[in-house]
Amino acid sequence: MSVWFSHHLHAFVLAFKRLAITPLGSLLSIAVIGIAFSLPAGIYVLLENLQSLSGQFSGEPELSLFLKLDARESAVAEIESHLEQHPHVAAFRFISRDSALEQFKEGSGLADVIDGLEGNPLPDAFVITASDVSPETLEALRAELGELPPVEHAQLDSAWAKRLDSFLRLGRLAVLMLGGLLSFSLVAVAFNTIRLQILTMRDEIEVAKLIGATKGFIRRPFLYFGAMQGMVGGAAAWLIISLGIHLTDEQLRGLMALYDANFRLYHLSLEDSLTLLLFSAWLGWAGAWLSVTNHLWRIEPR
Repeated sequence: MSVWFSHHLHAFVLAFKRLAITPLGSLLSIAVIGIAFSLPAGIYVLLENLQSLSGQFSGEPELSLFLKLDARESAVAEIESHLEQHPHVAAFRFISRDSALEQFKEGSGLADVIDGLEGNPLPDAFVITASDVSPETLEALRAELGELPPVEHAQLDSAWAKRLDSFLRLGRLAVLMLGGLLSFSLVAVAFNTIRLQILTMRDEIEVAKLIGATKGFIRRPFLYFGAMQGMVGGAAAWLIISLGIHLTDEQLRGLMALYDANFRLYHLSLEDSLTLLLFSAWLGWAGAWLSVTNHLWRIEPR
């Protein structure tokens, strides 16, 4: 175990030295990786903040149940009991016919016209907030509750939710496509960097093979170098996103104050940040492994 650990420690230290020997080249490669990864990660952060912001302006979609005009109190009580036990109903409130008429009279400015009516044309109603606001769940809930016998009409205020959900789906697809393309560029950067190192160290590799160095011993520092370069590039992407959020957040909060909205931009979560670092390290390792596989074993002692 101590021999295995010492070999890996030696490879890690050697990879770090190679990274520090050419600071300008390493810095440029890390900058390329950081900028490349900051694009999809930055769009992901933008979508998450947009979803949070939309909740402040749009609120939660609500389902309105309008009962039949001849619905009795027993029917109202039956619906209340059904809603209290329903797993997809987070909250609801009952609006009686008389209360609805008074609210309409106060808000419409047609008090004289309403007072001239022979009766109350408005029905009793329930306004329901669902526990899951996905469009599929809301539509299923509307269809289910609309079939109840006392219900005349079920209306779902989810047009904005469907539009937002479609936009976010499209945005996430764009993030995946862009992330895939830029991941390939990271692999290409690591591949080319390791290839140049192998060509530069050709004599050293030949000597190591002559004295009996194993394939793993020769390969290990290159793999650590690729992983290290990728992870530092991921950290650079994280810093670029952090700087962008810091520069934008103050101005955005001033703008949101004009709309009486308390909003601030959120950074990548701890889980997302670790995923970014580990994924970038894995891509660097993959690029190094491909390069080593294609070039290193072509070098044989003469």
